[in-house]
Amino acid sequence: MKIALAGDHGGFTLKGQVQEYLLNKGYEVLDLGCNSEESVDYPNYGKACGEAVVKGEADKGIVICGTGIGISIAANKVKGVRCALCTSTFMAEMSRKHNDANVLSLGGRILDQDTAFAIVDTWLETEFEGGRHQRRVDLLNNM
Repeated sequence: MKIALAGDHGGFTLKGQVQEYLLNKGYEVLDLGCNSEESVDYPNYGKACGEAVVKGEADKGIVICGTGIGISIAANKVKGVRCALCTSTFMAEMSRKHNDANVLSLGGRILDQDTAFAIVDTWLETEFEGGRHQRRVDLLNNM
């Protein structure tokens, strides 16, 4: 599975940790930046990740900024993206089971590495339930 990964300066450190973690687990990573702690504009990175997923350049995406809020908003502006900001494994599980989230957002300034890794694992390993939830995902996709 190929994961698009993008973040701003606030997510730079966690992005690097998540990238190494994913590579060590055998995932292919499409690194879309940023590449330093120098201030950048998070909307550009959220958009780039969302577009990579929608265009099929990656199977799923992970975006990271300071809180995860701004970059998730940016990713969700891309038609076809269902980006979920998750701060717990329960949120990650539900975002996949019920919303078929195709992009995960994390906060580099609010999550420790172990929690972030647990969220990533849960999110990547949880399947969409479909059924009654498919109708709602279809409504989201048609907005």
